[in-house]
Amino acid sequence: MEKIILASNSPRRRELFGLLGLSFEVITKDIEEKIDQQALPDELVEDLAFQKAYGVFRDHMDRVVIGFDTLVYTETRILGKPKDTEEAKAMLEELSGKAHYVVTGVTIMTKERSRTFHTKTRVLFYPLTQKEITDYIATWEPMDKAGAYAAQGYGSRFIREIDGDFFTVVGIPLSRLYQELKEIGVIASK
Repeated sequence: MEKIILASNSPRRRELFGLLGLSFEVITKDIEEKIDQQALPDELVEDLAFQKAYGVFRDHMDRVVIGFDTLVYTETRILGKPKDTEEAKAMLEELSGKAHYVVTGVTIMTKERSRTFHTKTRVLFYPLTQKEITDYIATWEPMDKAGAYAAQGYGSRFIREIDGDFFTVVGIPLSRLYQELKEIGVIASK
């Protein structure tokens, strides 16, 4: 089998995908991510994952291409990646002491078929002090993360409870992806 292409620059996704023991390489195309605040987060991540996968697949139609997208959202709005430290601070203040959801969309494309799905996980934060928020932002970890935190990094100390798949929060629902790859024949099941 040809190498699988991950249409993602995320080092976390590369590391986690490596746990599947499959040969892969990373190839990405820039797409303009537009977050429609009126769209349902589940639909939005699936659409963005599809766009990322398709952008690469157009140039590599003989390969298996996998695209991803992850969003954090509260009951009132979607929290993308913060544009600056002030926006990161506002996001962390909004998440402090409250529950929110993380949803990751995945698209698998082959020349025979395309499959898109999402997984969702509920995350509850402890209340955060202003010093905790300021110190965390000073690590720069929140700056390229949806919702302004990394569950697998320094941000882990703020998480009180996770209801669902931890790997969805990190950005790649690993066990579900493995099952989908088996089902469509990318991974031999016998």
